Amino acid sequence: MNFLQNQALKYTCNFLNKELKSKFNFKNEVNLEKSKDGKKVMLYIHVPFCHTFCPYCSFHKFAYDEELCKEYFKTLRIELQQFKDLGYDFNTLYVGGGTTLINEAELIKTLSLCKDLFSIEEISCESDPNHIKPEALKDFKGLIDRLSCGVQSFDDEILRKVNRLEKFGNQKELVKKLESANGILPTFSIDLIFNFPSQTKQMLIKDIELAKNIAPSQITLYPLMKSNLTKEIIAAKLGIDKQDNEYEFYKIICEYFSDYEQNNSWSFSKDRTSFNDEYVSTHHEYIGAGSGAFSFTNNKLLVNAFKLDDYKAKVLAGKNQKLAHIDFSPEDRINYIFLTEFFKDNLNINNFNSNYNCDLEKHLGLKLKAMQTIGAININNGIINNTFFGKYLALTLMKEFYINMDLVRAYFRKDL
Repeated sequence: MNFLQNQALKYTCNFLNKELKSKFNFKNEVNLEKSKDGKKVMLYIHVPFCHTFCPYCSFHKFAYDEELCKEYFKTLRIELQQFKDLGYDFNTLYVGGGTTLINEAELIKTLSLCKDLFSIEEISCESDPNHIKPEALKDFKGLIDRLSCGVQSFDDEILRKVNRLEKFGNQKELVKKLESANGILPTFSIDLIFNFPSQTKQMLIKDIELAKNIAPSQITLYPLMKSNLTKEIIAAKLGIDKQDNEYEFYKIICEYFSDYEQNNSWSFSKDRTSFNDEYVSTHHEYIGAGSGAFSFTNNKLLVNAFKLDDYKAKVLAGKNQKLAHIDFSPEDRINYIFLTEFFKDNLNINNFNSNYNCDLEKHLGLKLKAMQTIGAININNGIINNTFFGKYLALTLMKEFYINMDLVRAYFRKDL
């Protein structure tokens, strides 16, 4: 990375952080509007329960309690029926958490209901290594099309430091679990994190080689994300970085996955697909169900209640009332969609303008020229293509976007 690129990276990240913080001006509760045109959008369902809390994870979650979880899924299914009554239809479903397969029986009921209510064509779920036993996964055939398993690292010392070694097993045990789960469902993905403090080049390469040898359909490598919710815990558990290896490690990752299709800045597949972890890059409007879920629709970011009792009360009241919302201006919406499209690697300007009723080159103006000057993109025949530095810039900006979304979670979880 040259001096100009390094300075541009710092400036862009600082600019994004300031812009996002200035937008997080939450307004009062609002009811989810009826679907105006019946078009199919994406559905997101949140399952906020885990057995184990990892120090780097800032997602909304509670310690697992079986009865509490059963009651939660019942409420969730009522909310889904309310979406149907409001005229919504969905063709894609992502289930996140938490640990989405933490109660298989309740999840099966919920996914089956989604299939009955909506035009669901594909379902993606997340899991941990303890919920991918072949006998359990076989029950999800015909329901789950894509399963991603959060491994994070195969290194026993890192696993020990983040309290995953005893819970999920050592390197050999993890590989055995993953190999036994691979191939049961149509798409199996392994999720890893890179740039842990004390992680060496050799440790990263070992993680990559082990993942590739298992040969799942997809492998995702996220940069370690340190927000105000997690940075102190990460430092206590893993130590403090002596130097930031993120850029150098990203070069290694891209070199090792040169024989894979790159779906976006951090997702790699045997065959290129839009069906990967980062649904915001392929689905710009989505409705969220469940405690702490977000929706983005009609130029609004909507936030569901985080407290389980509040969430249940709102759903049972039949109002489908969101806890708070943020209004996005048309300009904000274009900026947001451009960020997610930039993260995907290339962008057709004419299609973008047609889909979002704008003039992207005029909208971005000097910013687009600056991206060309620093070698982040090149534009040929109306297509914006990312260079290697552009991919890294997109990765960094998406990381900063998610770190800033932790401010939203922190705001609404402060009383929990």
